[in-house]
Amino acid sequence: MTAGFEFRREEQGPEGHARCGRLVTPHGEVPTPVFMPVGTAASVKGLPQQLLEQLDARIVLANTYHLYLRPGPEVVRRLGGLHGFMSWDRAVLTDSGGYQVFSHRELRTIREEGVEFRSHLDGSRHFLTPEKAVEIQQALGADVIMALDECTPYPVSREEARSSMLRSMRWAQRCRAVPAAPGQALFGIVQGSVDEGLRRESLERILERGFEGVALGGFSVGEPRERMFELLEALAGALPSRQPRYLMGVGTPLDLVRAVRQGIDMFDCVLPTRNARNGTLFTSRGVLRIKNARYREDGRPLDESCRCLACSRYSRAYLRHLYVANEMAAGVLMTFHNLQYYLDLMRRVRGAVGEGRMAELERELREVYPVSPG
Repeated sequence: MTAGFEFRREEQGPEGHARCGRLVTPHGEVPTPVFMPVGTAASVKGLPQQLLEQLDARIVLANTYHLYLRPGPEVVRRLGGLHGFMSWDRAVLTDSGGYQVFSHRELRTIREEGVEFRSHLDGSRHFLTPEKAVEIQQALGADVIMALDECTPYPVSREEARSSMLRSMRWAQRCRAVPAAPGQALFGIVQGSVDEGLRRESLERILERGFEGVALGGFSVGEPRERMFELLEALAGALPSRQPRYLMGVGTPLDLVRAVRQGIDMFDCVLPTRNARNGTLFTSRGVLRIKNARYREDGRPLDESCRCLACSRYSRAYLRHLYVANEMAAGVLMTFHNLQYYLDLMRRVRGAVGEGRMAELERELREVYPVSPG
């Protein structure tokens, strides 16, 4: 393990592969399983850091691609790294920028050396190599950084999936060869599309490189959700027991619980924050869409079992009014509520793991979320 970073496995649940642990970082300890709010441009949309602290978020995710383009990694470095720049003394994870680069297919060209892309902001040309991706993240100063990978699209042939996976593995080796920055943990990313054999081969290659953690990437790109869970179940026994396991870009409340049962420790997803801005709320009774006319005179809180900033003071009627009036406060309050729901859910998950109640919790969520809220 990198000095200043450690993963402590604290409890193996009696059901399946679910477990609890603790990430020890230079900026505090993070109990796992954990959901990481997404702060794309060093900011979770709509929430200042004081509110994230009020939510007791222990770690947030920042986006390397966006921060590289604006304001630039050297600006962030000179202002104290991400922690100083955004005034956040808790843990930060940065992605490598690969997903954002590859999602702009019309703006990029992949070569063995790296990927050439044009900025979506001004059309300027850039070239991102595995080494540069690590160096950018070192300048940003995150506690956990990610290797550059090629996010394989779906659907794709097995030959194309294997070629893409092998390129990601070669890039992972180049990322690992960059001298480590003090206190930073570097995670490798498993690829292989929806092919179990390719996923196993990728996992073996990542484990050989000695990364501080293992991420499963290339999911939530259009593949059937059940296929993802079949692969998680197939890989669960091969995942490292002494390292954190991170499922990237997933997902709904039910997705999180199901993935924890397959041994996953870390999650991120834009779903709670993006849905909040679109007026879709997560509650203990299921999805609530605030723009519906039936809430126009509804004096109840969003969720009567929630005591968050929104639920403890404001009615559905008032929040609906803010939303339809396009008031900024609507996004703030509803984002706070959705993140409160997700972080509370993970606290419930950590309790359920030790008590052997994960199957019960999954059944409960299936009842309130019979249809995906995504």
